[in-house]
Amino acid sequence: MIFTPSPMLLKLLYTRGSLHNTPEGVAFSIKNRLDTVRITRVEAVVLDGKRIGVEEIALDLGEGDVRPATTFNADAAGFTLPVGQSATFHLATEHLPEGLHTVQVQFSADPFGDLTVEVEDSIANLPAQGHKIPRSEKDDYSDEAIRARQRFAEEFSGQQFQHLKQYSFDAHDLQGNCEHFTGVAQIPVGLAGPLRVNGEHAQGDFLIPLATTEGTLVASYNRGIQLLNLCGGVKCTVIGDAMQRAPVFVFDDARGARDFGKWVEEEIDKIRPEAESTSRVAKLQYIDTYLANKFAYLRFNFSTGDAAGQNMVGRATFAACSWILENYKGAPIRHFYLESNFATDKKASQINVMRTRGKRVVAEAVIKRDILQQRMRVTPEQLAYHGQVSNVGAFISGANNNGAHSANGITAMFIATGQDVANVSESSAGVLYSEITPEGDLYISMTIPSLIVATHGGGTGLATQNEFLRLLGCVGRGTVNKFAEIVAGVVLAGELSLGSAISSSDWVSSHEQYGRNR
Repeated sequence: MIFTPSPMLLKLLYTRGSLHNTPEGVAFSIKNRLDTVRITRVEAVVLDGKRIGVEEIALDLGEGDVRPATTFNADAAGFTLPVGQSATFHLATEHLPEGLHTVQVQFSADPFGDLTVEVEDSIANLPAQGHKIPRSEKDDYSDEAIRARQRFAEEFSGQQFQHLKQYSFDAHDLQGNCEHFTGVAQIPVGLAGPLRVNGEHAQGDFLIPLATTEGTLVASYNRGIQLLNLCGGVKCTVIGDAMQRAPVFVFDDARGARDFGKWVEEEIDKIRPEAESTSRVAKLQYIDTYLANKFAYLRFNFSTGDAAGQNMVGRATFAACSWILENYKGAPIRHFYLESNFATDKKASQINVMRTRGKRVVAEAVIKRDILQQRMRVTPEQLAYHGQVSNVGAFISGANNNGAHSANGITAMFIATGQDVANVSESSAGVLYSEITPEGDLYISMTIPSLIVATHGGGTGLATQNEFLRLLGCVGRGTVNKFAEIVAGVVLAGELSLGSAISSSDWVSSHEQYGRNR
């Protein structure tokens, strides 16, 4: 099923700021931000009310493919424009003066039919850039293009570089992961474990790769892992799974926003197939509506398979909102934004602690009294009491985590396995709980409410990152929950280790012994 783009969303096809004069006339660009389509006919372009016919239009589809628009119209052959690809319109017409201009593009697309994009853009003479990073239009990941940027960096900085130039993979594999590729930052990776995980998806012993430059980090996690293993391992459970995009719809008043929210709730069964038409993987679970002032914030919640899914759900939500804009007949929608900052992408937030973003996973264990005292030099009572005192500190500071340092283990594993490291901002949230059991042992658990992880897509397929995922047995379909359980188990190991070190006053001495790079 293909969604129907509304006029409001069609404006987003146009690339603002692309209007400019050329030696032959005027040019501008459109970019497919909707769905893969076939442009079956280019009808005309209207500039400031002046109609420019198809005979005076040529299209540049990239990589030197420039053809008259009339060739696309012949027999309605058209051309396919994938999502993310741009097409530049070259118009044989008089140059435009500086200032604002109206641009209207009339064309047909399969399966949408006749479409019109009408926007306002401007032409301005901008000062030339001083220094410009070299790039190749033909192949920006070629050895020649990379060496040109390396020379540029050396000349610009007055420094000579050796290590950043050394890497063992084909730079072409980085397309879609890194632009202006110039070299690598080599980060040491230490192994901790093996960690015994008793999960529903991760079962067995796992060597843990930790990419870090912080002394004592690997040693500390390894110490916590040994403690968990001696007590039978760590029990891990994924209890929630949702990835969000949160658009906002603006109305004239609060009543209009309220009525719209009710309508969305009633039409969920019609909205769902529109959202899911863009992906074989993304599944719309539910939509939360939050109202404030004259704004209706919709929080779309999807499952995304083995991918983290931010881009996937963005596209799916875009499709759903296009249908909403086309079909809602209530109070007029004055503005629409695909992201309202309510999904809190790459930001810590209370709503993600409450409602889940990514995977919601719990790691828990019972630590035997004698083993805790022998290995960590603390009693269960000391750790539990220390936790109560720390809770007060976390509360009055407004922290998103009442534990010690879950971001350490999460970040180190993210870097090693090709995760989007900025997602640590959400993933670092944690709820730590402990109590003394009737037997006098320590029960301890950590809930990670917004762990954003992937075993497919993003950087997970790159050379060293994929090797570390293979080390964990987390490559292939259906492995993301396994990876989430392993990460949660590592986090709990770190909490036990650092919490014990602080409680027993070993924290400073350990850093002095292992963490100082003199």
